[in-house]
This record gives sequence, structure tokens and C-alpha cells, in this order.
Amino acid sequence: MFTRRNMLKTGLAAGVALSMPWVARAATRTLRFAHAANEIHPGHKIATSFAEALEKLVPGAFDIQIFPNRQLGDDKQNLESVMAGTLDICNASGVQFPLVTGRPALDAYQLPFLIRDYDHFAEISKTEIAQKIHDDLEPAGLIGLATADIGQRHFLSVASPVTSIDQFVGLKTRIVPVPLHKAIWEAVGVSPVGLPYGEVYGALETKVIDAVEINVSSMLGENLWEVGKHFTLTGHYPWHSTTAIAKSVFDSLDADMQGAMREAGRESVVATLAYAKEQDLTGRDELKKKGVEIVTLEGLDKVREKVSPIVGQWSEKSPLIAEFVAAARA
Repeated sequence: MFTRRNMLKTGLAAGVALSMPWVARAATRTLRFAHAANEIHPGHKIATSFAEALEKLVPGAFDIQIFPNRQLGDDKQNLESVMAGTLDICNASGVQFPLVTGRPALDAYQLPFLIRDYDHFAEISKTEIAQKIHDDLEPAGLIGLATADIGQRHFLSVASPVTSIDQFVGLKTRIVPVPLHKAIWEAVGVSPVGLPYGEVYGALETKVIDAVEINVSSMLGENLWEVGKHFTLTGHYPWHSTTAIAKSVFDSLDADMQGAMREAGRESVVATLAYAKEQDLTGRDELKKKGVEIVTLEGLDKVREKVSPIVGQWSEKSPLIAEFVAAARA
């Protein structure tokens, strides 16, 4: 088991080894870590903070090579690569995990209006059910190391601001093409359009879509403010993003290194939530300076009413989701 006492012993041993050049040192393990986000996005912060925490815990043990900006693929491709063993670690949108693995539990984080804010997310991330949901990935060949909120979701429209619930009706709105998002946005009344993340800018620019549900960090990271000028604050769910390592890679590590990996994951969640919360608030001022109109939605409670049955429907899909809902509401 990885403990601070073990870490101290490891640190002392490492110091002795460094002072005795004839003692053979263990080779540094190189691991590739891919994600789809821009370098200013919290999706990049979760990767860099994981690498930094791991280096502090076990100096020199790992060389974490980070590939941002869809260099090795989008979320779905990176996740599939980790499952196939051709990539070591990825961070991908949590909603992609049920789609790719067939294991639905990670949908729990994006049930509409269940998680209130970043602080609420931080509390939930420490619960037993959060760990159970990570553990549920093992049969798919994955070890879940971290799940963080990389930006509360709001609503961006091109033609005019959306300030009331009836203005959602019929808007061609980009969603991630997964069952949960389809159910939520059909209930709201938009016309959902499934598009890859990298195609959102062009689709807004060419009017293929009228709107997108998005977070502040993606507005800035993908320059969506250039093509969408009406931003409605709704905070309908967090954009949860999960770091996972190939089980074959994790199993090849000794117990201390596995413990360090898990601890680095926990520390990356803390760092990422702080970053995302700050960026969400300060980023709104930056968007205003870039000419984006930021408005609030009248009658948000009506939206809550329309989507509230979905929480119960998804709770029936997995006992882990039901347990998560109970913990979040408690």
C-alpha cells in the first residue's frame, strides 16, 4: 500500500542511491497521455497536474508525455486506444465511457441539475460511490484514476440570445451523440445534432447548427466566441472528464507505484476543479470583452421540470447511478 511513510522511505532510499553512483537505478517508465483539449482548457490541466503530482510522489519514476489538442485523436479515439493497449493513459469526456465501454455508471455525473457547482462536485469526488464508479471500469480493461469537472455547461446561440424556455424550441443544437444527451435536449425542446467536438466552430460559422451547449473554457479554447455572440447561463450539468490508464499498464506496476498513480489522480482532481472554477468566472469577463453577450435564463425551473424524469430513468440503468444520485442529493 502506498502511504506517506512508504513515500518517505522511498525518498530516503532515492537520496542514498543518488549519492552512490555505482548503485543501479530503476529505469524511468515512459507513458503516453493523450487528450483532446486545448492547452488553456481544464482538460489539459488535469493531465499536467497529474504528471506534476506523480513526479513529486515518486521522482524520476515516470516520464509522462502529454499529447493535447487531439494530436492522437478525439476523446472516443483516445479512449478506444487505451482499451486496445496502443495508448497508455487518456483523459476523455466522462459521457464517452458508457458509449465506448458499455458500462453506464459514469453517466451519473451528467444527470441534469444533480451536481450544483464545483464545490459540490469536489465533495462528491471524495465519496465511496465515486471510487466504485472508477472500479466499474476494470472489466473494460481500464483503471479510473480521476474524474473532475472541467467546466459547467451553458448555452451558446448564434442568431439571438435565448432568455426563455420557449426560445429553445427547434434550435439545431450540437450535442455529443450519446443517449443521455439526446434524452436531455429533446426534453428541453431543441433539435439535437450529433457532431464531433472539432467540428463545432465550422458548423456554427456556416449555420449548419444554431447553437451548442458548451462551457466557458471551450468557448475560449476553441475560439467559439468568434462565431457565437449570445451566451446563456444555465449550469445544467458539469462537463466531467475522466483519466483512465490501461489496466495492463497499471497491473505491470508494483503496489507502491500503483498507489502513487491513484494519489496523483486524486491530487489532479483538486487542482483541476480550482482551475476550472476560476476560469469559469474570470473567463466570462474575457468573453464580454470579446463582444459576447452573457444573459440569464428566465424560468430555469421550467427546464428543471422538463428534464427531471431523466434522473429516475437513468437510475434504473445501474445501481451505481442510483447510489450516486442518493449521495449527491444527500
